[in-house]
Amino acid sequence: MAEHHKNEVDAVTGVSTTGHEWDGIRELNNPLPRWWLWTFYATIVWAFLYWIAYPAWPLVSGYTSGVLGWKSREAVQVQLADLRVQRGAFAEKLEAASLEQIEASPELLAFARAQGRAAFGDNCAPCHGSGAAGSKGYPNLNDDDWMWGGSLEQIQQTILHGIRSTDADAHVGDMPAFGRDGLLQRPEIVAVADYVRSLSDLPVPKGVTPDLAKGKEVFAANCAACHGADGKGNIELGAPNLTDGIWLYGSDRDSIIATLTNGRAGIMPAWAGRLDPTTIKALTVYVHALGGGQ
Repeated sequence: MAEHHKNEVDAVTGVSTTGHEWDGIRELNNPLPRWWLWTFYATIVWAFLYWIAYPAWPLVSGYTSGVLGWKSREAVQVQLADLRVQRGAFAEKLEAASLEQIEASPELLAFARAQGRAAFGDNCAPCHGSGAAGSKGYPNLNDDDWMWGGSLEQIQQTILHGIRSTDADAHVGDMPAFGRDGLLQRPEIVAVADYVRSLSDLPVPKGVTPDLAKGKEVFAANCAACHGADGKGNIELGAPNLTDGIWLYGSDRDSIIATLTNGRAGIMPAWAGRLDPTTIKALTVYVHALGGGQ
């Protein structure tokens, strides 16, 4: 505990004490180093000069403008204007070029990818991830599995109009809720879930004996119309390929049963009107170039 004593001179160092003592240890009254004091004083002077030169003090309805008259908003506007000038020539070419022409021109392609990457980070990354790897319910854009097609035109169509959005030209295709709506009974749903998992050679859970014959029969009667008799999907309907081992909502038995029971109807917003046509074009090229574009 701290105790207070009369100031004394330490016999070992010859330095006076502050009069404070902690558990028998006395505090020496050593002065601060001169270099530290001068540095501290310099920061005070610097702060005072900064207050005078730049906007610093808030007022009732504004702030002090500073003797230099510098404003961060004006500085940003100047920088943006310079950037527009630098990008101007390429932006005009990008606006006039077709998607195929952009990919055929190394300079335009590099510019479009850079602009598309920025647009992706601002608008798409919250759902698809900064690396576009997606997550449960949000597609991975790096692979070659596309529910609505992965060509330049198909990707642009999806970005423009969305999926199950309010846009009149949006992709529309719903996975029925077979269980919730009474279309199939629980044993049928379980059987077709096991059959669907077998199409991707997924391991059978321990203790489960799948009835693949029954599952195949239920699949043919209820699922083949969209996913195809071989389960390889149909991009015209947005029906995914069930044989490639890529699962948007999970490949475990319970997740597939949940999908069959309650259906799926994920929504992607339409970006037409939110982003300008040139940005959408750049975004299309960027997504197509991620590695999974067809």
